[in-house]
Amino acid sequence: MSGKIVIVTGAGSGIGRAASLEFTRRGDIVILAGRREEALTATRDLCLDPQSVVVAPTDVTDEAAVSRLFDAAVGRFSRVDVLFNNAGSFAGSGRVDELTLEQWRVMIDVNLTGSFLCAQAAFRAMKTQNPCGGRIINNGSISAHTPRPRSIAYTASKHAITGLTKSISLDGRPWNIACGQIGIGNAATDMTSVISSGVLQANGDVAAEPTMDVRRAAEAVAFMADLPPGANVQFMTVMATNMPFIGRG
Repeated sequence: MSGKIVIVTGAGSGIGRAASLEFTRRGDIVILAGRREEALTATRDLCLDPQSVVVAPTDVTDEAAVSRLFDAAVGRFSRVDVLFNNAGSFAGSGRVDELTLEQWRVMIDVNLTGSFLCAQAAFRAMKTQNPCGGRIINNGSISAHTPRPRSIAYTASKHAITGLTKSISLDGRPWNIACGQIGIGNAATDMTSVISSGVLQANGDVAAEPTMDVRRAAEAVAFMADLPPGANVQFMTVMATNMPFIGRG
């Protein structure tokens, strides 16, 4: 086998699926992680070379499940070169006074704790493999920089991803472990389909927003992953050109 060994979380749909397809186009071996086995299998069947894809049902909030995922990857392929830390949840919108504690916990558990557990397992593998090193790419979202209205839990979780990214970057230097963050804005997926019909704006209006082909986001992730060990994209934003981000609100 040739190419990198890549683990993609949240690979059953959306950006995770698009990134997985892009990695396989480039000749990489891709391990698809996510909660829904049938969705992961559908992603595998769409790949250019399904034989280079491994379906690995995983709940990223379960420490034991995450450990099994990475142990299996190292056991089969001897190393992990790239983790695309993409799994995420938007469990409901609401102002700070409206959001339930359950909604808060779901988004923090998946978006932050899940990302931490996967990064931790990837770091441990990359630190001890021979040669050591690798790359962790965190999906920070535009919300890691600028919130939408009524998105306090999602926004808080994504702002925290920036701290996670910076800390991993610093901790990884002795072992050539690079960590970067991508902010993706309005990529056209099933989850973002509502954007084209109208979403709440900061001024209280509801307006349709432009979207971009999700493959553009996947190509950006693959570009970050393809860099040589001595180079890193620390932060990247890829977005629909005319979406309300610069000047949002």
